[in-house]
Amino acid sequence: MSRGLQVSGLEIRQPASSTPLVGPLDLDLATGACLGLVGESGSGKSLTALALIGLLPPGLSARGELRFDGREIPLDSPAHRALRGRQLAWMPQDPLASLHPLRRVGAQLVESLRVLRGLDATAAHNEALRLFADLELPEPAESFRRFPHQLSGGQRQRVGLALALAGAPSLLIADEPTSALDPRLAREMLDLLDRLRRERGLSVLLISHDLPLIGAYASQVAILQRGRLVERGDTATVFATPAAAYTRALLAADRLPAPIANPPGDRLLQIDDLSIRYPRSPRLAVREARLDLHRGECLALVGESGSGKSTLGRALLRLVRRGVAGRISFDGEDLLGATAASLRQLRRRIGVVFQDPYASLDPRQRVAEIVAEPLRIHGTLSAPMRRARAAELLAQVGLDTDALDRYPHQFSGGQRQRIAIARALANDPLLLVCDEAVSALDAQHRAEILALLNRLKRERGLAMLFITHDMGAARALAERIAVMADGVIVEQGVLPQVLAAPAHAATRALLGPAGAGPPGYPFPGNC
Repeated sequence: MSRGLQVSGLEIRQPASSTPLVGPLDLDLATGACLGLVGESGSGKSLTALALIGLLPPGLSARGELRFDGREIPLDSPAHRALRGRQLAWMPQDPLASLHPLRRVGAQLVESLRVLRGLDATAAHNEALRLFADLELPEPAESFRRFPHQLSGGQRQRVGLALALAGAPSLLIADEPTSALDPRLAREMLDLLDRLRRERGLSVLLISHDLPLIGAYASQVAILQRGRLVERGDTATVFATPAAAYTRALLAADRLPAPIANPPGDRLLQIDDLSIRYPRSPRLAVREARLDLHRGECLALVGESGSGKSTLGRALLRLVRRGVAGRISFDGEDLLGATAASLRQLRRRIGVVFQDPYASLDPRQRVAEIVAEPLRIHGTLSAPMRRARAAELLAQVGLDTDALDRYPHQFSGGQRQRIAIARALANDPLLLVCDEAVSALDAQHRAEILALLNRLKRERGLAMLFITHDMGAARALAERIAVMADGVIVEQGVLPQVLAAPAHAATRALLGPAGAGPPGYPFPGNC
């Protein structure tokens, strides 16, 4: 098999720094093969991808040797830039952020086809429709006319892949292509990439912190830690007998322990016949949902993207107000019928942790202000007392007090989520709502945050509504589970019993097929 990409001694540096941020790094990706690049957040995976396509942020520079299809290509040279989009393509992590929000997705693809292949308008339009069909977008002509916000997460990811393939590249860099997708959509995306790899002879550099997916789809793996390559080789061999301590730690972090169950207390939350319809929508987003939650208990609300689980959570938080019918009783009070004054008091008893801490934390505020903001809003403490309370909360979530005067961008993803949890605990809530709180984290940070939530639940007697599509995280935190599909709760009960004998197809789909990946990884081996 010929060598598609060879990288030797790649280093990424800041000006006037004697130590590289990444490297020296050697990578070897054969034509038609899939190489997995693995590491925790901040390990240098995405910087490596940006260096390979010549799109490093201002102030950073790359040096080293790059060979592509047998040709030596100087980094950041005109020859290197000429590869971008044509022979060397990049599929960024967040398609919603990378797609123009005010332009139809078909027009964006047509533009790329005209620039990269020199097609006229008619030929580019026809090729765009063919690409959409090949990537299994539903109703290609209809998808062509839609804006990014009108597509689901999986559909936007396929549009991003179509843009990456517009120049007919021979090598695709897929940067965390499944981090925001539920298990079914993640498998479908990786199956699609694997089909393209086989049919087109496409080389794939698969960047991910999801070890099961790497184990299933990449024949070779390279492990990064703090910008350094600590291990590489055949994926099955590396996962079965890891030589580096860091690799062993990553594999161990992905195998989560079962939660320590608390005896449940009194019923805190009861939801009866809750139905939600968004304005101008022809169908209900949530239909006749019924749930209850006791003090000290965690209920995992799981489902695929678009199942209605986050909509239910937003209704509970009173972030959805129109089109809501039914009853939500919280701590003995009617949440949906509460007056503004009553709702303000009820909200003091409910904390919330959102999916993306970088988006939910104000980038212009220091951590002390962020964590103490609920105390300021409810006017319970003076400014010095609020700062002291913020320091206490940071200590409870495992952060030092020197974090108080720093900004969110100065922390890792896991640390930012700890800050978000500290803020959610500021008013000593009775209920903590976690909406996909670990889905964007790597294995180590995910395990740390789940352990933290378990400890807080146990020590504080917190009730938790844990909204997720991650069944592994649900197993590690929840005593009971409710499964949603198409706006309906289709199955619920004690979590081990439901997972041992799932009665509904939606539950079985979330669990995924048992397969031939490395030990403990329930994914089919495709490479």
